Parts: sequence; C-alpha cells; structure tokens
Amino acid sequence: MSAPAESKYATYPPIAETAVVALALVIIGGVIMASYVPRRPPLLAPTALLVVSGALMLGNVVVLARLRDFAWSTFFLVARYALIAYVISAGMIEWAFVKDHTRGAPLVVVTLMLVIFATDVPLIIAFTVARYATRGAKTVPATAS
Repeated sequence: MSAPAESKYATYPPIAETAVVALALVIIGGVIMASYVPRRPPLLAPTALLVVSGALMLGNVVVLARLRDFAWSTFFLVARYALIAYVISAGMIEWAFVKDHTRGAPLVVVTLMLVIFATDVPLIIAFTVARYATRGAKTVPATAS
C-alpha cells in the first residue's frame, strides 16, 4: 500500500469559502431591501446581515494579510482589475436605488452592502487565482530572445 500523493498546491485557510458566505449575506440583505422599493424597508434584518457580513469580511482580510509564501503579485494584479469592474457594477446598482428615491438610513445600508459586494468578489477572484499560482513567479512570462 502506497502513501497518498502530496498535492503540489499549498493549503490555505478557507478564505474563499468565508468570502462567499459574506457575499451571500449581503445579497440576501440586498434582495430584502430591493423588495421594498419604493417603500421604506425594515432595517433590522438587512442591518444584522450587513454586520455579520462585514465581520466575516474583516476577519478574512486579517487572515489573508497574515499569509506568508503567497503569490501576492498575482493576487494584486487580478484584484486590481476585478475591483475596477465591481466598483462600476456597484455604482450602477447604487444609482438604481438613488433613482428609485431610496434615502436616509436605507440608502446607507444599501451603500455599505454594495461596498462589501464590490470588495468581496474581487477578493474571491484574486485569492482563487493566486492560490494556484507559483509563488514568487513573475506574472508576465518572459519572452525568448
């Protein structure tokens, strides 16, 4: 009987899984908020979901920042472009809520949910790409000359 083969990939804490849970919570909160437009929504459940999601996101950033021997150049390269795309998406969603006359505390809750959405998805994408990248490798392949 032979020993199981070792994986060539390092193991990391469940950063992507935790980020997906945080994303799901803000999406549920956003659906609750959107279902009441243009009326004033109850804020207890969406705010609770927002707080839990924010705590998960903050914990994720702390765990991610403590990683050593990680493909950080790949992570930041992917995160940069994903962040641009998701900030634009979040801005368009925010515009729809403003256009539908969402004001005051509901708009603040929606805005904070969109901030988590716009930062969480790029984190998931960048972490997923970087975890399988070669650590310390250049992100742009060298050309043969």
